[in-house]
Amino acid sequence: MDIKDAVKALGALAQESRLTVFRMLVEAGPAGMSPGVIGERTGIPAATLSFHLKELVNTGLVSSRQVGRFILYAPRIDRMADLLDYLTHECCGGHPELCVPVAAVAVPAPRRRAKR
Repeated sequence: MDIKDAVKALGALAQESRLTVFRMLVEAGPAGMSPGVIGERTGIPAATLSFHLKELVNTGLVSSRQVGRFILYAPRIDRMADLLDYLTHECCGGHPELCVPVAAVAVPAPRRRAKR
């Protein structure tokens, strides 16, 4: 990722509705979500949601695909990882051993069940 792509992605995410939608799509994973479900959960009107989804697709952080009559939107995890990598490249003054991997911070470890 270069600086122009990073600025474009960060600019898209620097808007409350788009950040909310993006986080919701990341939670949904590769299966994605339809605009109807996203709209129901966020309360964003359809026309406004369409604009925000288009902006996220234009950054490459979100993809869209046709499934029957529906369009599903899903996060581009590879692009999100590229952005995180760009932001943390040369972390800690060139001492990456001092930095915790971003995924370890961003994704909590699964809870373990107590042994009985």
